Amino acid sequence: MRKTWIAGLALALPLALAACGGSTPPGTAGAGGATKAAGEAIKIGSLHPLSGSSAADGQQMDNAAKLAVEAINAAGGIKSMGGAKLELLSADSQGKPEVGQSEAQRLIQEGAVSIVGTYQSAVSQNVAAVAERNKVPFVIDVSSADAILAQGYKYSFRLQPSGTVLAEDGAQNLFDVSKAAGKPAKKIAILHEQGPFGTAIKDTFSKKAQSLGMTIGPVASYDAASVSDFTTQMAAVKASGSDVLMVAGYYRDGVLVANAVKTVKPGVNAVWGVANGAFDVPTFPGEVGAAGEGFFDSNYHLDGTNPDTQALMKTYQAKYKDQIRTAAVLSYDAVRVIADSLERSGSADPTKVRDAIAQTNLKSLIASKGPITFGPTGENEGAAPILMQVQSGKVVQTFPKEFAQTAPRYPATPAS
Repeated sequence: MRKTWIAGLALALPLALAACGGSTPPGTAGAGGATKAAGEAIKIGSLHPLSGSSAADGQQMDNAAKLAVEAINAAGGIKSMGGAKLELLSADSQGKPEVGQSEAQRLIQEGAVSIVGTYQSAVSQNVAAVAERNKVPFVIDVSSADAILAQGYKYSFRLQPSGTVLAEDGAQNLFDVSKAAGKPAKKIAILHEQGPFGTAIKDTFSKKAQSLGMTIGPVASYDAASVSDFTTQMAAVKASGSDVLMVAGYYRDGVLVANAVKTVKPGVNAVWGVANGAFDVPTFPGEVGAAGEGFFDSNYHLDGTNPDTQALMKTYQAKYKDQIRTAAVLSYDAVRVIADSLERSGSADPTKVRDAIAQTNLKSLIASKGPITFGPTGENEGAAPILMQVQSGKVVQTFPKEFAQTAPRYPATPAS
C-alpha cells in the first residue's frame, strides 16, 4: 500500500499531498473502485450552518474546506488517480437537523464521495444516519455529542474529542488548576445550551466534578438560537455563592454571557468554559473587552506551536481578512483526511474511501496527543482538549505543558 503524507508548506500552499509509488492512470479505477472519467473532479460535500445563529462559524468552516481543496489541487491533486482534482460542494444546514438531513441527501445525490460537517451535534446526528444508509463516509469536524457515534455506525468518523472526553477533562482541569492555586473549586454553577451538545457536557461534567468532591448548582439551560440576555441567570449564580461558573454553549451566546457577567458581577473565581464556542475564539476578547478577561476554556484547539498551523492561520487571514477559528482548522483537517484516504485507496468508491479513512494515520493541525487515528467506533484516538484562557486581551494556551504558551491565572474573577 502506498504511504502518503499531507504536510503544511509555505503560506501560498499550506497543504500538499505527496505519494510514493505508482499512480492510477486517468480514467481508470484504483484498487477496484469506481471509475472516473479523465478530468472528472472528485466531489466532497461541505455541510455547515452558513446562515442562522452560528453562521460565523459555519462560513469559516466552509472557507477552510475550500482552502484545503485548493491547496490539494495546486499540489497536483490525487496522484494515485492520475492527478484527479477535488471539487467542494457547499451546503447550508441553517443549524436545523431536518435541513441538514435533506442537504446531506442532496449532496450524496449530486455525487459527493464523502461529507464534512456539521458543527451542531443535533444536525450531525441526522447526517450520520443519512451517511450510513447511503454508505457514504461522513467526517465530523465539529460535533461532540457521544450519541452520534453510539449507534454502531461504520461510515461516520469524528475528529474533535467526544463530549465525554471534553467534559471529564474540563472537570479534572478545574480541579487541578484551582487546587494548585490554593483555592480549590467547591461549588459550581452551570449554564448550558439545551441541545444534545450542551446537555451531554453538563451531565458528564457534573458527574466527574462530583466525583472530585465538588458540588453542582444552580443549573440553567437555554435555547442558543433565541436567547438574548443572561442577567437573570447570572443573578441566580451570584445569589448561590458559587465560586465557579461553567458554561457550555456557542459563540453568540458566549458573548451574551460575558456581557451579563460584566453587568451582574457574580463574584465567581472563574468563568470556566467546557467545549465553549466563544471563549477560545480569537475575536472574543476584542468583542467583549474587559468583560471576558480571565475566562477559561477547556476545549480542542488549533496548535499554535505547529508551523503548519501557523502557515494556515496566515493564509486564511490573507485571503479572508479574518482570524481562523479552531472549528475551521478542523474542517481543513477533515478534507485532508478525505484526500489522504483517496490517495491511499486510489478510488472514488465511497466504500473504499471509508475503509481507507478507518486506517488513517495523519498529523493534525489541532493540538493533539497523537496523530489522527480512528478507533472501532470512529472516534479520533489522538484527539484531546487543552486549557486556554483570555489573558491581556488574547486567547493563550495554558495547559498541558507541551502546548502551554503561559501559565494559567487562577483565581480569575471577571469584570472586577
